[in-house]
Amino acid sequence: MGRFSTCCFTTPVSKTSSKQKQKHPQRSGEAMESQPTNNANDDSAVRIEDHNTVNSSTGSATNIIINSDFSMGLHSWHPNSCHSFIVSAESNYPEGTSTNSVGNHAVVTNRRECWQGLEQDITSRVSTGSTYFVSASVGVSGPLQGSADVLATLKLEHKDSETSYFFIGKTSASKERWEKLEGTFTLSAVPNRAVFYLEGPAPGVDLLIRSVVITCSSPKECENKRADCVTAVDEGIILNPNFEDGLSNWSGRGGCKIVLHDSMADGKIVPQSGKVFASATERTQGWNGIQQEITGRVQRKLAYDVTAVVRIFGNNVTTATVQATLWVQTPNQRDQYIGVSNVQATDKDWVQLQGKFLLNGSPAKVVIYIEGPPPGTDILVNSLVVKRAEKIPPSSPPVIENPAYGINIITNSELSDSTNGWFPLGNCTLGVGTGSPHILPPMARDSLGPHEPLSGRHILVTKRTQTWMGPAQMISDKLKLFLTYQVSAWVRIGSGATGPQNVNIALSVDNRWVNGGQVEINNDRWHEIGGSFRIEKQPSKVMLYIQGPAPGIDLMVAGVQIFPVDREARFKHLTRQIDKIRKRDIILKFSGAGSSSMLGGFVKVKQTQNSFPFGSCINRSQIDNEDFVNFFAKHFNWAVFGNELKWYWTESSQGNLNYKDADDMLELCTKHNIETRGHCIFWEVEDTVQSWIRSLNKNDLMTAVQNRLTGLLSRYKGKFRHYDVNNEMLHGSFYQDRLGKDTRANMFKTANQLDSSATLFVNDYHVEDGCDTRSCPEKYIEHILDLQEQGAPVGGIGIQGHIDNPVGQIVCSALDKLGILGLPIWFTELDVSSVNEHVRGDDLEVMLREAFAHPAIEGIMLWGFWELFMSRDNAHLVNAEGDINEAGKKYLALKQEWLSRAHGHIDEQGEFRFRGFHGAYTLEIASFSKKVVKTFVVDKGDSPLVVTIDV
Repeated sequence: MGRFSTCCFTTPVSKTSSKQKQKHPQRSGEAMESQPTNNANDDSAVRIEDHNTVNSSTGSATNIIINSDFSMGLHSWHPNSCHSFIVSAESNYPEGTSTNSVGNHAVVTNRRECWQGLEQDITSRVSTGSTYFVSASVGVSGPLQGSADVLATLKLEHKDSETSYFFIGKTSASKERWEKLEGTFTLSAVPNRAVFYLEGPAPGVDLLIRSVVITCSSPKECENKRADCVTAVDEGIILNPNFEDGLSNWSGRGGCKIVLHDSMADGKIVPQSGKVFASATERTQGWNGIQQEITGRVQRKLAYDVTAVVRIFGNNVTTATVQATLWVQTPNQRDQYIGVSNVQATDKDWVQLQGKFLLNGSPAKVVIYIEGPPPGTDILVNSLVVKRAEKIPPSSPPVIENPAYGINIITNSELSDSTNGWFPLGNCTLGVGTGSPHILPPMARDSLGPHEPLSGRHILVTKRTQTWMGPAQMISDKLKLFLTYQVSAWVRIGSGATGPQNVNIALSVDNRWVNGGQVEINNDRWHEIGGSFRIEKQPSKVMLYIQGPAPGIDLMVAGVQIFPVDREARFKHLTRQIDKIRKRDIILKFSGAGSSSMLGGFVKVKQTQNSFPFGSCINRSQIDNEDFVNFFAKHFNWAVFGNELKWYWTESSQGNLNYKDADDMLELCTKHNIETRGHCIFWEVEDTVQSWIRSLNKNDLMTAVQNRLTGLLSRYKGKFRHYDVNNEMLHGSFYQDRLGKDTRANMFKTANQLDSSATLFVNDYHVEDGCDTRSCPEKYIEHILDLQEQGAPVGGIGIQGHIDNPVGQIVCSALDKLGILGLPIWFTELDVSSVNEHVRGDDLEVMLREAFAHPAIEGIMLWGFWELFMSRDNAHLVNAEGDINEAGKKYLALKQEWLSRAHGHIDEQGEFRFRGFHGAYTLEIASFSKKVVKTFVVDKGDSPLVVTIDV
């Protein structure tokens, strides 16, 4: 998609009124010129050859309407206080309308006022002084006699004047045919917001829209004007960005002072660029800093880049985090804080801070400020620039020649040539021993299949004086970029250990540590170690090494394997597994008075929704963005709140409760029939616990914990299907350390007493990837059993799933182990990360297929999907401004793959049989005498499901 400009908006955004207009004001020639054209009898529809380009009498021109032919559903379109949906041509909705229809069309229904219709924001794609031609193919349906008017209208919002509405054109439409609506408009003044929409028929009459085209009469002129606007806006978002005009437009946040300097520290600190810089001094809070209001100079749903040059000074602090933050005040006076980016700054040099942000709602006030270091430390700012984010072209799929799947890249893995190819890392000694296992470790065996026995020889590492000492091998020239490699080995430790020992297979990639897998050893047996890695940027040097036991402890390593993983081969196996556990045989049995006439009739079965839970994390600000809400409601059926139910959010200071955000989000989910998980009641990691809780004595903390349980679960009783009771207990112990070992089980017991309808989960990370010994499946099982022995009603196992370069066999091994507990397992926070969208999509496919194919998995929650609103970079499926990337397309393709379709004829027994996924279906039966449409639901079950269809 081409780059769209913001078109010189330098005035504050107006507050959008919830009260809708009742009639249009008279056309104002000063603001816009409009020339309507009525072609009521023209049956020819606008034929769209491309989503963005049409051929017109003025030559080739760009269509500024996004998704003009509804081929992407309702993407970028929004119903105005009514409802809308997309209908394909072959579905023949409504009866008798446009029998020659081609492609999709939108149906706007539940209209209670004539002005209700379908709209699209075109603010960033129009400019002043240019003439735009409008052509739309429209129709009507519903309770009307004769015809009804359909109008094209432009709504213009201004800061200092009332919203105005301008008539573009109209046509008279009837139920028998599509009509063309045409008109033109010209903007002579710049609004804060321009919205195009179609409206007009009487209440109760559905409005049908097949295509909309808006083109500029002089495309090159329009592009030039928009390009000029971009430059003006980019330069005007931050006023006086380099302090060339002193401290004009800048102020100190929270009462701190800002001072202009040409140098500091006896001339040791000078500007990196320009002649001056500013400092925020006399800071008494971490959030004190330098700020500028940018209200009206940034627009909602547009992405902006932020670049600042910063450093710190004073208070004997040599390094500190410096952060750019947005303070946003909503029209209803609610405060939002958006972290843009942060950087580790020093007192030695200037550093660049870079980030990106997007506003979901229409703000009343926006302030950007720099904050972060401890009180008493000055923040120095040389420049701060905000500009529209450039559209980044999608990444190309990586081309990997001869991937050599399953081929071990390790030299002399079997030690047939002594230790040739290996070298000691550090002053340890390498030798060769015998007696190691002759079979591959299980996870590698699952990947490689039948394999020659191992030699039984192993590397013996002695005289180790440092933890990192062990066998190493250079593999720089053997790796291919973007290939996922599985790591496997047998490891064992010698005698003398005083406690459990951590053994790690690691890689040094240009001196950057990469984790290839870890295992904890507390006996003298051989242990499997497995993991994975991928390199996405060409390295100059890559070294493999094995490390871990305490100094003085001998290390034994056998059968080291590093090989590329064939994901496609694994997918074939998973497809067979999915068919077994996610589908069911269905027999449609036709009965009733008309059943005999239906024998031999044609049956068409289409699944409308898979009942398997696919959910996502959402946050409060996102639900102000209708594009986000539309995508979320269409493609997910479960939700979890990222922060808004956590204790530090609902009670950041003692006694001041905030449930408004969670209430709003819950209301949205209820409206769209989306189930919700409660995340989380407590969080065991101390850094996540608010300071007022950390300051409580034992008795007061016990009271606070009880109040938290009572307040949260009583308020939302029956509304959250799950709760993560105490998050990440394998990685933290704040409450257990202060309140005793039984406090965790008591949290579960009390939660169950307060809301017995909710399933109570444990929830932790790195369970499935082999890279964290604290949360390996064995430790997780031990933890859950310990809770159950104390009477905790643990009802589900949460695996967060923040994973890199996943290997299906490793993930499946963890699920198999946890499955022995017989509890439902959910991926609760799944995300994958890669700069390359295609690779990211491949990683996501691995995780979704593995989860969907495993009988113990009962739901998958993504930890977000929209850029700038996820905890990890390069993990999004939808870009900030709503474009679906390659990873998002992979997700949608899998959702489609897991919907069943079938067709055929009713047999002589009056039955139709097929095998389909669990979920909701529609059924169409057509015979010579009639056509019948029915719906039915397929539940889980091992035996064939007989569905009686009364015809």
